[in-house]
Amino acid sequence: MRVEIWSDINCPWCYVGKARFEAALAQFPHRDQVEVVHRSFELDPRLGGEAKAVVPAIAAKYRIDLEQARAAEQRVREHAHGEGLEFHGGERDYANTFDMHRLLHFAAEHGRQAQLLDLLYRANFAEERSAFGDERLLELAVEAGLDGTAAARVIADRDAYAEAVREDEATATALGATGVPFFVFDRRLGVSGAQPPAAFAGALDQAWATRPVPQLVTLGADGGEACGPDGCAVPQA
Repeated sequence: MRVEIWSDINCPWCYVGKARFEAALAQFPHRDQVEVVHRSFELDPRLGGEAKAVVPAIAAKYRIDLEQARAAEQRVREHAHGEGLEFHGGERDYANTFDMHRLLHFAAEHGRQAQLLDLLYRANFAEERSAFGDERLLELAVEAGLDGTAAARVIADRDAYAEAVREDEATATALGATGVPFFVFDRRLGVSGAQPPAAFAGALDQAWATRPVPQLVTLGADGGEACGPDGCAVPQA
């Protein structure tokens, strides 16, 4: 069974939702037969590359004052802490995440996507240093176990893996996703938002129980010689 997760590094609920889903998956009896694939989704593709403080951005976007924006960040921080996650909240910044998504596709090709995604979330939500900028991305790529020279080439080439990112985003739109996190189970069941672990556990159970069972159609069962428990057919003259 495959679970695809659309998310954005700028999204604190993606950070929380990932932890909640993983808590449910850890208790799922068939977890070894579940493939998790992370997909790209930009919350705001129009953002520039220069990092900005997040609290004033929240205030401007939702037309609230700075204190209300800080309170909103505090509520997310409490949820993150409830999942055992570090979260600095209002101290973080934000910027365009397209290069992060490109690098995550590169990491997937080398079996290091999960490691890089965790490091990007940690850098953005749990560390005082910014997660943005080419040098920072390269540092995180190397920490994730990727070859530094190859990663630097990907970061510098703005077209590298760009089509893969856009394809993920187009698929999300086709599936009806308007926000993230968005979880899709075998392209048959969707779960939106950072649901509690129990909700993800229920989705895993439902998707597993209703998964299509391959049916084999045997042709020529009454013809052709074959061997069985009682021996092999004797060719007729």
